[in-house]
Amino acid sequence: MNAALLEKLSAITAEEQRILRGERTIDRSIYMDGSRDVISGDKLLEPGKTITIRPHTRFIAFPEHSHDYVEMVYMCRGKTTHRINGAELVLNEGELLMLGQHARQSIAPAGEGDVAVNFIVRPAFFSGTLSYLGEEETPLRRFLVSCLMGQSENGYLLFHVAEILPIQNLIENLLYTLTEAIPNRRGILQSTMGLLFAQLLNHTDALRFETAEQNAVLSVLRAIEEHYADGSLTEISAKLHYDLPYLSRLIRQSTGKNYTELLQEKRLSQAAWLLRNTDRRVDEIARVVGYENVSYFHRLFAARFGQSPKKYRDGQECK
Repeated sequence: MNAALLEKLSAITAEEQRILRGERTIDRSIYMDGSRDVISGDKLLEPGKTITIRPHTRFIAFPEHSHDYVEMVYMCRGKTTHRINGAELVLNEGELLMLGQHARQSIAPAGEGDVAVNFIVRPAFFSGTLSYLGEEETPLRRFLVSCLMGQSENGYLLFHVAEILPIQNLIENLLYTLTEAIPNRRGILQSTMGLLFAQLLNHTDALRFETAEQNAVLSVLRAIEEHYADGSLTEISAKLHYDLPYLSRLIRQSTGKNYTELLQEKRLSQAAWLLRNTDRRVDEIARVVGYENVSYFHRLFAARFGQSPKKYRDGQECK
């Protein structure tokens, strides 16, 4: 990270100075309304703003709490120890933690060299980021976007991205933009966050969920994304060492659809992309995405898009 930016984020705050002078508890008035253990975005965000950052307060334990916004925690230097929904997690330098609004979190005291930054983000901010994630709607994209935007019940997402240079650069760009007075800051922030989300979607191998079951569902969705033409749930369950009926139930509980529906959704989405962007014959596209029976493919495609593959392609060419 840029040395000047890191120095700015490492500065001892007035709150930390009081703690170093002997204050033994956090000042709840900075974070919370009344007796509720919910950190309020209204306390931390200026009126009308939907995103800001705040260096994590060091030298003191932060008691269990939740948030009424989406929180992203980036570890600039050192490490911090979190307990989220009862499970301990260590956030190391260069890693990114995203917390949903329902997660219960406490944080152990951090030292002076442990520099973490909290992104405080209202869900409305993300409305301008989705255009950067591509036009193809797939089960994996929908699942991860719901998690990234805080719409999922998942407690947290942990991204082991310390060695992924594009992601590190985008996070540093966000930090720089939020600490400097520059023109068109909102537009720059939304476009940079959109590019960050796009990179995170490209690096799902670096993602860890709260539970083994959530990670298993992610593995299934990743397998569909990569092997939609010839993959099978039997093969995936064997590779993950999960009982097939149990894995099927997990998929349904997490996505609202069964494996076959998710596979079909990905295949048809890919077929639509090929129709829009290539001149391949329709029967060839059907086979490429996994349908040997071309008539069956036609029926499925018409049911999904309301028209035949040929009419769909012709309609795209007229635009």
